[in-house]
Amino acid sequence: MTVNIKRSDLQWIYSDLNDAQQKAVCFIEGPVLVLAGAGSGKTRVLTYRIAYILAKNFATPKDILAMTFTNKAAGEMKDRVAKLVPNMAGGMWIGTFHSLFARLLRREGEKLGYTSNFTIYDEDDKVALIKMIIKDLGWGKTDLSPKRVAHVISRAKNDLFTPMDLAKRAESVEDEMISQIYVELVKRLKDSNAMDFDDLLIKPIELFQKYPLVKEYYQDRFKYILVDEYQDTNRAQYLVLRTLAAKHRNICVVGDDDQSIYRWRGAELRNILEFESDFKKCKKFRLEQNYRSGQNILSAAHSVVSNNTERHPKKLWTEKPPGELVTVLQAFDEREEAQYVVDRISFEMKEKGYRFYDFCVLYRTNAQSRVLEDALRSDGLPYIIVGGVKFYERKEIKDILAYLRLLVNPADSISLRRVINFPARGIGDTTVARIENFARNNKISLFEAVKRVTEIPELGRKTLENVYGFYQLIQKYTNLMKELTIAELTSSLIEDIGIIRMYARDETPESFARADNIRELVNAIAQFYNQNENTGLEFFLQHVSLAVDIDNLDDKTNAITLMTLHSAKGLEYSVVFMTGLEEGLFPISRSMAERAALEEERRLFYVGATRAKEKLYLTWAKSRYRFNDNSSNIKSRFLKELDGKYVLEQQSRIFNIQNRKQQTIWDEPSYIPAYEDESQETGQLCVGARVRHPIFGKGNILRIEKMSGNIKVTVLFDRVGEKRLVLPYAKLEIL
Repeated sequence: MTVNIKRSDLQWIYSDLNDAQQKAVCFIEGPVLVLAGAGSGKTRVLTYRIAYILAKNFATPKDILAMTFTNKAAGEMKDRVAKLVPNMAGGMWIGTFHSLFARLLRREGEKLGYTSNFTIYDEDDKVALIKMIIKDLGWGKTDLSPKRVAHVISRAKNDLFTPMDLAKRAESVEDEMISQIYVELVKRLKDSNAMDFDDLLIKPIELFQKYPLVKEYYQDRFKYILVDEYQDTNRAQYLVLRTLAAKHRNICVVGDDDQSIYRWRGAELRNILEFESDFKKCKKFRLEQNYRSGQNILSAAHSVVSNNTERHPKKLWTEKPPGELVTVLQAFDEREEAQYVVDRISFEMKEKGYRFYDFCVLYRTNAQSRVLEDALRSDGLPYIIVGGVKFYERKEIKDILAYLRLLVNPADSISLRRVINFPARGIGDTTVARIENFARNNKISLFEAVKRVTEIPELGRKTLENVYGFYQLIQKYTNLMKELTIAELTSSLIEDIGIIRMYARDETPESFARADNIRELVNAIAQFYNQNENTGLEFFLQHVSLAVDIDNLDDKTNAITLMTLHSAKGLEYSVVFMTGLEEGLFPISRSMAERAALEEERRLFYVGATRAKEKLYLTWAKSRYRFNDNSSNIKSRFLKELDGKYVLEQQSRIFNIQNRKQQTIWDEPSYIPAYEDESQETGQLCVGARVRHPIFGKGNILRIEKMSGNIKVTVLFDRVGEKRLVLPYAKLEIL
């Protein structure tokens, strides 16, 4: 139903939204698909739609379910709604899929055999559990990779395949083994009162199937459902949304099929492509006005992504000036590419007054960051890496979190194993194995076995004291949970186990850093306690488990940002560098044999390009050291697909000045000799030229220099690395 409202009423609808956005906000009855291109204000539309529904009294806050993919996006949405409709935002369910489904399962999980304090296992926890299962099944000496097993099972869960389904599809002995591990994993997670990330998505489906009254309650409750980044939903998320929206049918999804880049973790592009057929009488809106980038950047990005066949037709436009052309740089190797990035950052800062936080460097694989980091450090430029070792994944932090998880959920066997002898308290692996055996034989949890340790005859008196002392420690703080705040509880526990004193005794920079990290954890817990309504320990642990990289990205830090292209979605920077645009690297080699995978790589290019507000640099290297060898590269097909009207192409050259100090100059020469007087002697040999040697094979010229009356060339050969040769004896053939 389209609602006519006066301009004097809800003025922010007209002052803050363009025509297309207004229409998408105000059409509130029935299924709605909003195709929102990059930088077109999709989150704004969702936020204003919620505010509009509340302000016009179409629903109360408790009737609204809004789902995002990051905690950061959810937080911003809540804050904006609260500003638009003060005193009306409380009680809404706004959050990530995982956090909202965890909330639902904490309320209803007992029906599935879980208590409300179940633990959420992260990827490391799941891999650790799979390692134990492989060992217990007697397959410890096989080539089974626990991480690969975890990935296969995760995909199976998201496709809603049971262990039996996986077994039926087995095509090899390894497949059959994985299906058996899947069976045992399900059992052990249940025994530990734990769920992994995938369970948070599939357990609601199981709940609704087994308990129709529960399903009907939530269908009736959520009158308006809103979904951000719908193109990233997987099969399980789609089914839950379809189930919840079955009664009122007021589901509004916002997304961009051109930005669907998570196929590798189960995202289904068809969810957004087929939304109109899944939800009949759907109303569709297109948001094509971009507020982020200049038209040259938008047109260049569109000229690439429009080569995809699986997409809704759309083309972004902007009222901003066209801006600079997109610069494409061909470098000789990855070191020169990195130096170019550093030089251009310095140039842009000097010429245009940018700060370090205005720059972002993107790459396809994490391994590419090393050379970039080296170049930035060499020039003393500050940088941060998104996707490095995150705070909550540091060993000392995970140790403390394991204690806290055990307090909340004593059945958590993974956490118990991690801390039963940390700090060291004389409980070795043999003792733990005997306790585990006792637990299995008596069909009790590992923690219950620890409590009954005196019944295990194989253990000596001192060992019994140590194990029972650990039990008493956990029991002490379990009892204190009702008396102390979570920050007070954690501080007291840390003091009791003596972990900071242990690190202080080491007196190494690393141990001091670990101690500081533990203190910072206490600060984080105190901050969480002060800022959140749900301040129980289980809610803090859930918050930690479901955090993602960009949730913790501090955009106020004055440093250059480095990250993979997959981490960049949803972000924007004044100047963006996309590096490594070579066939086999981007697009990645494994995507080239399948059209769907290649189209996702093209969408990934589009996402990276549209992060840039004012300037976009695209770089590639003729030679790159990968897999312990130097590879000769050709430029990415995506660079060939760029419309030349929006592109400025450059090549680089390296030369030696009089003091033989190497410098890098960036221009567009076809051939520049190393010295003016040697052009006749070297012919067409130049820095960067591709050559063949009769013995060493093919390579690229790194340097040309005149020494002791001879002309010497340094060539980086594909097979044998760097060689220094004297002309004309080298017998180099120009390719």
